[in-house]
Amino acid sequence: MSCLKHVKVPLLFGIFLYCVSLFLWVFGVVNVDLSLMSGYMIEWQFFSFCGVEWTFPVIVDCVSVTFSCLVCLISGSVCLFSVSYMGSEVFLYRFMMLIMAFVGSMNLLIFVPSLISILLGWDGLGIVSFALVIYYQNKKSLAAGMLTVLANRVGDVLLILCICLVVNWGDWMLGTGMFGDYGVFICFLLVIGGMTKSAQIPFSSWLPAAMAAPTPVSALVHSSTLVTAGVYLVVRFYDSLVEVPEVLWFLSKVGGLTLLMAGLSACFETDLKKIIALSTLSQLGLMMFTIGIGCPLVAVFHLFTHALFKALLFLCAGSIIHSVGDAQDSRILGSLNVLLPFSSGCLVMSSVVLCGMPFLSGFYSKDLILESSFSSMMGSLELLVILVGAGLSLVYSMRLMSVGVFGQYFGGSLVTFGVESVYMLVSMVVLSVGAVVGGWSLQVAWVDANNFSIVSGFVKMVIGVVTFGGLSYLAVVVVIKVKGSVTNGFKYFLSSMWFMSAISGGFLSGGGLSKGTEMHLHLDSGWMEVFGGQGGFSGLSRMVKGHSVMQGSSILVFMRFSLVFAVFCLVWFL
Repeated sequence: MSCLKHVKVPLLFGIFLYCVSLFLWVFGVVNVDLSLMSGYMIEWQFFSFCGVEWTFPVIVDCVSVTFSCLVCLISGSVCLFSVSYMGSEVFLYRFMMLIMAFVGSMNLLIFVPSLISILLGWDGLGIVSFALVIYYQNKKSLAAGMLTVLANRVGDVLLILCICLVVNWGDWMLGTGMFGDYGVFICFLLVIGGMTKSAQIPFSSWLPAAMAAPTPVSALVHSSTLVTAGVYLVVRFYDSLVEVPEVLWFLSKVGGLTLLMAGLSACFETDLKKIIALSTLSQLGLMMFTIGIGCPLVAVFHLFTHALFKALLFLCAGSIIHSVGDAQDSRILGSLNVLLPFSSGCLVMSSVVLCGMPFLSGFYSKDLILESSFSSMMGSLELLVILVGAGLSLVYSMRLMSVGVFGQYFGGSLVTFGVESVYMLVSMVVLSVGAVVGGWSLQVAWVDANNFSIVSGFVKMVIGVVTFGGLSYLAVVVVIKVKGSVTNGFKYFLSSMWFMSAISGGFLSGGGLSKGTEMHLHLDSGWMEVFGGQGGFSGLSRMVKGHSVMQGSSILVFMRFSLVFAVFCLVWFL
């Protein structure tokens, strides 16, 4: 009975989120075909001031309803998974309330298209993500939480600057045309703010560091909520960004570099959760690149399919870590196909979906992105970067499978192994169904996602080579072992995310915190106190003391002050 009472809260939350997701899918996506119409928008006006209306709009269209449906589905699976994974947690109720606050902030961000209203969900995601990353309250999680919240605060500041500047248009939704350098500047601020949430270069270091959070948090944060908030923000305001080609050109270049950097780093990473995190970073770069080349609907389609199989990938990794005694190093894992057959099978299947194998969820969106890349007007070098970055997904997936799943086990005694509970199995089964048929069902229900690109047979052959080219990983391993001295010089550069941790992480957590301390000492506790609160209080005290001396002494002193004041008034007016 006590065990049932302990798991009652996450179980009820999981069932509730599953019911909400089912309701949104049946009545919001399937029966009400929002893809055939522009959607609905409900707007409440609070007041109008100087020609600017302060409103709270809510938009209901195919993108927002489908995204909310997927967020609730993944959150329900995470809650169900937490019944077993966080079963020994003393403050499980507090953990689940943080999860629900995170889901609420994400839904507020999804359905609100106004800049000044979207800031509520945007800041809510940043605050709750900080609380979830530092949940274990040790030195590593605190450092990761500080890096996460500082990187997200950069995006918050840029979004607030956009709100302050866009007031001149009188429209918080960026619906009016922006021409000239002023509009270009606002669009650049908006895009860079979205890049901070989606961990694009040079803000990439916080995403792998946030793996210090519990695995259910990683499955929720790094699949469909926090990291996709930046992509969703850029997509939602794409109609204004398309008027500024310079911003989209910049976004496509940064997305392509992030895709390549994360893919190469994942090929040399050994931590199981960080490999999946770098895979998420790679896919986020691919989404940003797709938006930059003018295909926002395809990017949203890939965002939806990516959320399904990446959440499954994190839950499988969490089940493995939980069962082997909290071991995350892939070099000591092995023989998981025998020891944990269901979790390792789901891990292999989600990795295959990630690689874009035909007729699985990842294939529909990834194939559309590669076709759109060939159809767009881009240079040969940029196209090569995209093809190499997309092909690296099979390389690091094959590396993970050959070492961590089918390799030899180098860990401790097998007595420490556990078994998957029924709650873990149910949550992984639900996401497995979504990872297999999610892409097909979304493409059928959402007709607008079928991008029409005419490509030749040679291009389709190149796409096939990119998809299956990672199967040559074993031959590459042999060459590297023979000529290891050649690659040793590049290994540290590639595994360190192109020194992004030292560039952005050191700037934010190292130089940023030290400069903030100095500013606190010299400004907050120094000059601002002299000219601010303490100085004002001291001056006011002196004035009060002067008045008390003037009025509390003898009549002779009062007459002298009155005479001086009268002379001063006569001189002033005459």
